[in-house]
Amino acid sequence: MKNEQAIVEALLYVSGEDGVTLEQLTEVLNMPEEHVLGVIENLKKALQNEARGLMITEVAGRYQLVTKKEMATYIERLIKAPRPATLSQAALETLAVIAYKQPVSRAEIEEVRGVKSEKALSTLMSKGLIKEVGRAEGTGRAILYGVTEAFLTHFGLKSLNELPEFSDRLDESSMEETDLFYEKFQQTVLEL
Repeated sequence: MKNEQAIVEALLYVSGEDGVTLEQLTEVLNMPEEHVLGVIENLKKALQNEARGLMITEVAGRYQLVTKKEMATYIERLIKAPRPATLSQAALETLAVIAYKQPVSRAEIEEVRGVKSEKALSTLMSKGLIKEVGRAEGTGRAILYGVTEAFLTHFGLKSLNELPEFSDRLDESSMEETDLFYEKFQQTVLEL
């Protein structure tokens, strides 16, 4: 038989801070409301164990899986702890395309790179290096991306005009300038 508590726990976990309503749980589990309430209560009791860091709470008619108050100190330390931050090659390429071609849509980025860029865009957004700057005209109104002031700050640029000149074919002198920019870029990314 399926472990109903594990299913509810997983559903609460993936719903994040949005939480899940009792109605959603009964629909997903295909069970009567009273039975689902019993599963939630049993899971609450199981999570009350001192060895567990999570608990279930109900806010505005939605159930959420949250951390216990006793964990706050440790969570704060984790958030404040410096983390080595590097960008993947995909993220670096995506950032370069955005910096040189902004405002640019995901489709345009993928056309330049030749591969999907969804994960790289998500990473760059979470690091505050890019932002949504508008919507494209036409069908679908795709999101347009541009770099942020944080990008300029992190790379010591007053404006995007200070970026090395973009060229499809690099001669030796522009290659040196690009290498210097790339070294500064890598060093700054490690400090993020």
